Amino acid sequence: METETEPYVRLASLRELHQVVAQLNTARSMADTLQTIADGAVAALGFELAAVNLVRTDGDLLVAAVAGSDKAEAAIAGRTGSRESWERRLSMGERWGELRFIPYTEGWVLDHDDVPQWHTTGPAPRYPEEWHPMDRLFAPMYASDGELLAVLEVDRPRNGRRPGTWGCEALQLYASQAAIAISNARLRGNMQRALIRLEREQQALRASEESFRQAFEYAPSGMAIAEVGGENHGRLIKVNDALCRLLGRSGPVLRRYSFSDLVHPEDTGVLLRTAAEGGRAELRLARRDGSYVWVSLRNSVVADAADGPQVQLTHVEDIEERKRHELALAHRASHDSLTGLPNSAELRARLGSRICATAPDRWDVTPTTGRATDAFAGIGTPPPRPYDHHEHVYTPELPGGDGKGLAVLFCDLDGFKSINDRFGHVCGDAVLVEVARRLEQGVRDRDTVARLGGDEFVVLAEGLGQAEASDLAVRLRNAIIPPIRVEGRGVRVGASFGIGWAACGMTTEEVLESADQRMYVEKRSRSQGRRRAG
Repeated sequence: METETEPYVRLASLRELHQVVAQLNTARSMADTLQTIADGAVAALGFELAAVNLVRTDGDLLVAAVAGSDKAEAAIAGRTGSRESWERRLSMGERWGELRFIPYTEGWVLDHDDVPQWHTTGPAPRYPEEWHPMDRLFAPMYASDGELLAVLEVDRPRNGRRPGTWGCEALQLYASQAAIAISNARLRGNMQRALIRLEREQQALRASEESFRQAFEYAPSGMAIAEVGGENHGRLIKVNDALCRLLGRSGPVLRRYSFSDLVHPEDTGVLLRTAAEGGRAELRLARRDGSYVWVSLRNSVVADAADGPQVQLTHVEDIEERKRHELALAHRASHDSLTGLPNSAELRARLGSRICATAPDRWDVTPTTGRATDAFAGIGTPPPRPYDHHEHVYTPELPGGDGKGLAVLFCDLDGFKSINDRFGHVCGDAVLVEVARRLEQGVRDRDTVARLGGDEFVVLAEGLGQAEASDLAVRLRNAIIPPIRVEGRGVRVGASFGIGWAACGMTTEEVLESADQRMYVEKRSRSQGRRRAG
């Protein structure tokens, strides 16, 4: 039966409850929130001891906050009870609304589970509602979706009695507000962690961007960023100082161009393949002064998963020195070290590139006259050939041709041995160098003058008729005959020329041997006096 003062006691308790609930959401961290819940239960709900058991991510419950007893806090704070043991406690307790009460008469079965304990034994209650030291009262705290967040356990009511209706309602109300506070604290914690993670990611991104900027701008070799796709595909967006120095152009000027505007015309195909396939290529880029520099180009497309390729990052390395060295090595391997003319291997390579192993037309040509047999008599043009990506080479005497072909002039110097014997090899080498120069001056730019070795030279001249080839041999012989000044003396050599013709179906050795044999025929046809010139 209520006393006359009970409404006033309840009003005071309600005010205290309102104050502690208001404090729940002022905590700045989850730990502070949990301790505030435990402290509030002691301050406003009439219990001397309270503990908050927080559900961890693995499901077990941790004693995260204790209020009202230093000894109890030292005994159980930080200890863990398994989820299985807690579920058994909550399921076996008497249901007081949302609360769970386990009287001392039943709690003995829980004495040996792994849930941290602070309860002590005591005498039997003197009246039915008296609180026993082994009584247990739990207030589960659930999230809005029904997830168990924590369990508030209270003990030792100050009036020594089990809580009545008002006390249970106050504890339930407090537990529901505490659950909201825990959810809010967890949300704040998640947001704080997300913000920290975002800030770290942004810091890492800024650091990465700064590292890239410094690596790009201060790289010792050229770097460029170009557009990919759209109307300005390939246009340079950004270039570093090293590329500007390499090409002799300022950054604003370079940003008007793309690499296709700067590449050497002969290397355009290489650039297009590299841009389409990515990877690396070696080509020439134009400098401001009109010269070209050899570079190594390495492309990588920076792509976005959603929008596809965005920009192309290009690394430009100056390889002029290496390329010059490679070209010099290749030139030494393919050219005569004394005269600078193509050597025997290079001559055979150039000749072999013009003729193939298959005769272009299988005409029955008589070996003496070079005329077609009656099978093709009167036919002005040879039968059509299948397209094979190769322009066959014919000898001038073949019917149906234009009377021109690839002439092979084999040259052997007359009187050169006597110069070596009389004046030594230094003088002989000087003579060979001068003869090579005169031969090169006497031919067209597209013709090849090569030194086979010793005093033997070969000239490849395409598009000549028989009369034109003979005239060329005479001109070259006349160019060689004038005296050559060596060490203050004038020496003279003569030259014998044999004219052969290259044609598909012949080997390079057959072509050279034919010209060589004709040279010897021509040499023997002249008297020694006419051949000797020095």
